[in-house]
Amino acid sequence: MISDREWADLLHTRATDPQAVHKLYTTRARRASLLTDSGTMFLVAADHTARGAMGIPGDPNAMVNRRSLLERLLIALENPAVDGVLGTPDIVEELLLLGALQNKIVIGSMNRGGLAGAEWEIDDRFTAYTASAIADLGLDGGKMLLRIVDNDAGTVPTLQACADAVTALAAKGLMAMVEPLPYRRVGDKLQLLKDGPSLARATTVASSLGETSAYTWLKLPAPEEPDFVLDATTLPTVVLGGVPGPSVEDDIASWGRSLRHPVVRGLVVGRALLYPPDGDVAGAVEAAAKVLHEGVKA
Repeated sequence: MISDREWADLLHTRATDPQAVHKLYTTRARRASLLTDSGTMFLVAADHTARGAMGIPGDPNAMVNRRSLLERLLIALENPAVDGVLGTPDIVEELLLLGALQNKIVIGSMNRGGLAGAEWEIDDRFTAYTASAIADLGLDGGKMLLRIVDNDAGTVPTLQACADAVTALAAKGLMAMVEPLPYRRVGDKLQLLKDGPSLARATTVASSLGETSAYTWLKLPAPEEPDFVLDATTLPTVVLGGVPGPSVEDDIASWGRSLRHPVVRGLVVGRALLYPPDGDVAGAVEAAAKVLHEGVKA
C-alpha cells in the first residue's frame, strides 16, 4: 500500500520539483540483461490508460483511480519473479518517484494515440516515448502496438510508424517490442481475430518491419494453436495477457501452453494480474510466475 505520507510526497514532488523525475531516470540502477539467468522475462503491463482503456470485464472504470493502480503495480513489482514494467511516461515516472524501479527492466510504451473506441483507433499515432527519449532516459526498450485491419486504411500509417520506430531503436541498440494484432472491422466495431492463420500472418508482418530485425521482439496473444503461430518466427517472443477472462486460472493456463514453445521467453501481463476477480494481486502474480517457471522447464 501507499501510505498517506508517501502519496502526499508524490503529489508535492509532482507540483514543485519536475527535475526530480529526470534525475531518477538517469540515476536508476539498471539490470545488465533483459533476460534472467533462466532465460526468461516477466513484465507487468501498465500502458492501457494512456489510450483511454480504463476497464475490465464488469467494471468499465476499474483503472480510473491512479492510487489504486499504482498500489497494485507495487504489489506486483515486489515479487522477485517480476523483472519490470512496460508503461507510458506518467506511470513509469510515478513508479520512479515511489522507488519501485531500481534494478528493474523498464520498457517504454510508444504509440498510444489510437484511443479505445475512437473512429481513428487504428491510426495509432506515436504519442508517448520516442526512440531517442528511451535511449536518453536509460530505458531498456520500446514497445509499439500494431493492429492490422485489412479493411481500415488507418493501418498503413501505423505500419510505417512502427517500421520507423524499429529502425530507430535498433540504431541505438535497444529492444523494439512489437505487438501485432489482427483485427476485422465489423460496422463500427473492431473484432480481434484469434485464429491461427490470422495470428501467424500478423507475426510475419511484424517480424519484417524496419531496416533490421536484430533487436525486434514480438508480443503476442496466447494462440489456440501455439505451434502453428509461433513456428512462423525466430524472434524472441513474450505472451501478452489481453483482456481478462472470467477465471484468472484459465487465463494463466492458456499462457502456459504457449510458454513451452522455444521462441517464447516470457510474459507481459497487465489487467489480468492487476485486477483479478478475487482481488488477490499477489496471488495472481505468484501463480503466473509459477507457470512461467514450469513452462521454461518443459
